[in-house]
Amino acid sequence: MEDIKKTQWDEAASRSLAQYNQAMNQLEIEAFARRDRELAAWSKVAYWAAQFRRDRQSTWNAAQLLLTHARVVLPDFPSQQDRELDLAAHLSLRSALDRPSNAFTRR
Repeated sequence: MEDIKKTQWDEAASRSLAQYNQAMNQLEIEAFARRDRELAAWSKVAYWAAQFRRDRQSTWNAAQLLLTHARVVLPDFPSQQDRELDLAAHLSLRSALDRPSNAFTRR
């Protein structure tokens, strides 16, 4: 199973790196540097929202690729400390979300 994940990661990395073998265009670099950052950020959010609405499996697949990469870089990822910090963050968020809802139910 690990070999399959590593092979998938290697194939994805090879496809990704292939695009960097082209010559760079000075006008495109300048356009990128001068682009509207707020519009670019909004565009990314809109893109991923559309991706998720169209195919929720693609979101899961992307998360699995990120996890595979993290485990290639850090084989013990997530560590016990990572898991504890994650749980603490989730509990803190839940508490923050529960406070306003409790204000309405206590009346």
